[in-house]
Amino acid sequence: MNTPGTAAATRAEYCVIACAEAWRGDGEVLASPMGAVPSVGARLARLTFAPQLLLTDGEATIVGPDGEAEGWLPYRKHLTLVTGGRRHVMMGASQIDRFGNQNISCIGDWEQPARQLLGVRGAPVNTLNNPVSYWIPRHSPRVFVERVDMVCGVGYDRAEAAGPSATRFHRIPRVVSDLGVFDFATPDRSMRLTSLHPGVTVEMVQEATGFHLTVPADVPYTRDPTPAELALIREVIDPSGTRNREVRG
Repeated sequence: MNTPGTAAATRAEYCVIACAEAWRGDGEVLASPMGAVPSVGARLARLTFAPQLLLTDGEATIVGPDGEAEGWLPYRKHLTLVTGGRRHVMMGASQIDRFGNQNISCIGDWEQPARQLLGVRGAPVNTLNNPVSYWIPRHSPRVFVERVDMVCGVGYDRAEAAGPSATRFHRIPRVVSDLGVFDFATPDRSMRLTSLHPGVTVEMVQEATGFHLTVPADVPYTRDPTPAELALIREVIDPSGTRNREVRG
């Protein structure tokens, strides 16, 4: 609940909270958030319940939540963290399917795509070597698809098929969208709805998802930000409101 005098949390701020929670309990790992909302979430986690979290400027410097340098991270050391499972990435997805396979490369057939996107980039290495969560600011059937057009990030079904070398560090802790939070804690490791953002219904999520989604009988709402967390988000971490440019409402 918001205290008197505190403006109600926006949808973007609930998304920040949901992203921050992805790093809860990770300990001393390198957080690699991609996007404004995940970046605000990672910094919020560091300032509150995850003080051991390491943040990077994206190049070779470990930074504090204020952006000031705390240490040096040469590329060779960065790769050691990646291949040893000591990093937790939050990536985006142009498409994601029910087992967590992600596509950021192209839409349509790979040999003659209807639309060329970012390319595979580091998605296979990320997903097979360290935990990877996903942030999707526009939840729709075009993104949550039955089958991705090209596999970039590896999902649970493909990792399992590849064997122990692929599953050793493979883990997708959560998917956060502008509608809710999802995980893969089901017998067949398919996607499950774990919380709804306030104002969202199960029916809205199902309508915006292009595959069968496991929905528990009782779906909670994403937890409220505390007054202290709202103050950090609004006054310290993101006073310019970059989070609001990724999430409507």
